Amino acid sequence: MIERRYHDMGGLDAGPVARTEHTFEPWENKTDAIVRLLSNPKSGPLMRIDELRRGIEDMGPGIYDELTYYERWIASVANVLIEKGVIHVDELGRKLEEVKARHAPASSPEH
Repeated sequence: MIERRYHDMGGLDAGPVARTEHTFEPWENKTDAIVRLLSNPKSGPLMRIDELRRGIEDMGPGIYDELTYYERWIASVANVLIEKGVIHVDELGRKLEEVKARHAPASSPEH
Protein backbone atom coordinates (compact mmCIF):
# COMPACT_ATOMS: atom_id res chain seq x y z
CA MET A 1 0.00 0.00 0.00
CA ILE A 2 1.31 3.43 -0.93
CA GLU A 3 1.15 5.88 1.92
CA ARG A 4 -0.30 9.32 1.26
CA ARG A 5 2.20 12.15 1.75
CA TYR A 6 1.21 15.02 4.00
CA HIS A 7 0.64 17.58 1.24
CA ASP A 8 -1.51 15.21 -0.88
CA MET A 9 -5.11 16.35 -0.43
CA GLY A 10 -6.49 14.50 -3.45
CA GLY A 11 -9.98 13.21 -2.63
CA LEU A 12 -10.01 14.66 0.90
CA ASP A 13 -12.37 17.36 2.11
CA ALA A 14 -10.22 20.46 2.45
CA GLY A 15 -13.02 23.01 2.67
CA PRO A 16 -13.97 25.64 0.13
CA VAL A 17 -11.48 27.08 -2.34
CA ALA A 18 -11.45 30.87 -2.57
CA ARG A 19 -11.82 31.67 -6.26
CA THR A 20 -11.21 35.37 -5.97
CA GLU A 21 -8.53 37.31 -7.74
CA HIS A 22 -6.00 39.04 -5.57
CA THR A 23 -3.09 41.36 -6.05
CA PHE A 24 0.28 39.71 -5.74
CA GLU A 25 2.88 41.22 -3.45
CA PRO A 26 6.06 42.39 -5.21
CA TRP A 27 8.09 39.59 -3.62
CA GLU A 28 5.58 37.00 -4.91
CA ASN A 29 6.01 38.33 -8.47
CA LYS A 30 9.79 38.21 -8.00
CA THR A 31 9.58 34.62 -6.74
CA ASP A 32 7.61 33.63 -9.81
CA ALA A 33 10.18 35.37 -12.04
CA ILE A 34 13.08 33.64 -10.24
CA VAL A 35 11.48 30.22 -10.80
CA ARG A 36 10.86 31.00 -14.47
CA LEU A 37 14.46 32.15 -14.97
CA LEU A 38 15.99 29.20 -13.13
CA SER A 39 13.84 26.67 -14.99
CA ASN A 40 14.05 28.21 -18.48
CA PRO A 41 15.11 25.42 -20.86
CA LYS A 42 16.78 27.95 -23.19
CA SER A 43 19.26 29.04 -20.53
CA GLY A 44 20.30 25.84 -18.88
CA PRO A 45 18.21 25.30 -16.74
CA LEU A 46 19.64 25.53 -13.22
CA MET A 47 16.52 23.96 -11.74
CA ARG A 48 13.68 21.85 -13.10
CA ILE A 49 10.06 22.28 -12.07
CA ASP A 50 10.01 18.72 -10.75
CA GLU A 51 12.83 19.72 -8.38
CA LEU A 52 10.75 22.66 -7.18
CA ARG A 53 7.80 20.33 -6.62
CA ARG A 54 9.97 17.76 -4.80
CA GLY A 55 11.27 20.46 -2.49
CA ILE A 56 7.75 21.54 -1.64
CA GLU A 57 6.49 18.00 -1.20
CA ASP A 58 9.40 17.15 1.11
CA MET A 59 8.36 19.83 3.60
CA GLY A 60 6.95 18.37 6.77
CA PRO A 61 3.48 19.12 8.12
CA GLY A 62 4.62 21.92 10.42
CA ILE A 63 6.51 24.02 7.88
CA TYR A 64 4.18 23.18 4.98
CA ASP A 65 1.18 24.53 6.89
CA GLU A 66 3.01 27.62 8.16
CA LEU A 67 4.17 28.83 4.76
CA THR A 68 2.10 30.49 2.07
CA TYR A 69 2.12 29.28 -1.53
CA TYR A 70 5.01 31.47 -2.68
CA GLU A 71 6.88 31.05 0.60
CA ARG A 72 6.92 27.32 -0.18
CA TRP A 73 8.26 28.11 -3.64
CA ILE A 74 11.10 30.32 -2.44
CA ALA A 75 12.05 27.88 0.35
CA SER A 76 12.19 25.06 -2.18
CA VAL A 77 14.27 27.16 -4.61
CA ALA A 78 16.76 27.98 -1.84
CA ASN A 79 17.05 24.33 -0.81
CA VAL A 80 17.54 23.11 -4.40
CA LEU A 81 20.22 25.74 -5.06
CA ILE A 82 21.98 24.79 -1.81
CA GLU A 83 21.81 21.07 -2.76
CA LYS A 84 23.41 21.87 -6.11
CA GLY A 85 26.15 24.03 -4.58
CA VAL A 86 25.00 27.16 -6.42
CA ILE A 87 24.69 28.98 -3.11
CA HIS A 88 25.85 28.09 0.40
CA VAL A 89 23.85 28.16 3.62
CA ASP A 90 26.12 30.77 5.23
CA GLU A 91 25.91 32.98 2.13
CA LEU A 92 22.12 32.76 2.17
CA GLY A 93 22.04 33.50 5.91
CA ARG A 94 24.20 36.62 5.50
CA LYS A 95 22.02 37.88 2.66
CA LEU A 96 18.83 37.30 4.66
CA GLU A 97 20.28 39.31 7.55
CA GLU A 98 21.16 42.16 5.16
CA VAL A 99 17.61 42.22 3.81
CA LYS A 100 16.12 42.11 7.32
CA ALA A 101 18.32 45.02 8.38
CA ARG A 102 17.25 47.08 5.36
CA HIS A 103 13.58 46.50 6.11
CA ALA A 104 13.68 46.67 9.90
CA PRO A 105 11.55 49.43 11.40
CA ALA A 106 13.59 52.35 12.65
CA SER A 107 13.92 52.26 16.42
CA SER A 108 12.25 55.11 18.20
CA PRO A 109 14.64 57.57 19.85
CA GLU A 110 14.67 57.52 23.61
CA HIS A 111 13.71 60.69 25.47
